[in-house]
Amino acid sequence: MTERAEISHPFVASIYDLVVPERTLFASQRAALAADLFGRVLEIGTGTGAMFAHVARERSDALEYHAIEPDPYMRNRARATARDVGLAVDLRDVRAESLPYPDDAFDVVLSAMVFCTIADPDSAVEEVARVLKPGGEFRFLEHVHADGPLGATQELFNPAWRRLAGGCNLDRRTVERFVGTGAFDVLEVERVDFPVPSPIPFVRGRLQRRRDASFVGC
Repeated sequence: MTERAEISHPFVASIYDLVVPERTLFASQRAALAADLFGRVLEIGTGTGAMFAHVARERSDALEYHAIEPDPYMRNRARATARDVGLAVDLRDVRAESLPYPDDAFDVVLSAMVFCTIADPDSAVEEVARVLKPGGEFRFLEHVHADGPLGATQELFNPAWRRLAGGCNLDRRTVERFVGTGAFDVLEVERVDFPVPSPIPFVRGRLQRRRDASFVGC
């Protein structure tokens, strides 16, 4: 199978905006990620472009926005979203594990509910650190592995969920993966409290690329 076929989920793309509770749960969290964006920004795995409206509201002449999305069906919907909200975005067919950008290229990297689907998340984290400028920010919103019985339940249902949800994994310890690289200092990491209870824990955070982390990606 080709790389494109491995990550092509037309059905998930067609229903994503209908089934994901953006307005009730995620809009305020995405707005927090987009707040005070500056310089050159890269969004990892933009999906259908749910971040675009929030970025457009924060837009300034100094902001240069880039995004990647390897699923062609998601990417087509994202292009339509960018047109609808009036956001100029350089949107590319790229996987997070191999970013076609030079070292130290971006001031901010964003990910929102993305690392659950990346085939090689460790390589993707290394790539995020590589393309961030020293002192640059990695901002994220991700669902994570829970503690106790809920975590065991996530592991039990993960194989079936992954097949149904376009490769999404319920049981990844994503924040530990980010912090464990040694490439970032923690600026802020917090459990998200939604207005409606969520059966899966979400975490939002900001990390800063260490200025002495030149070894990342070597």
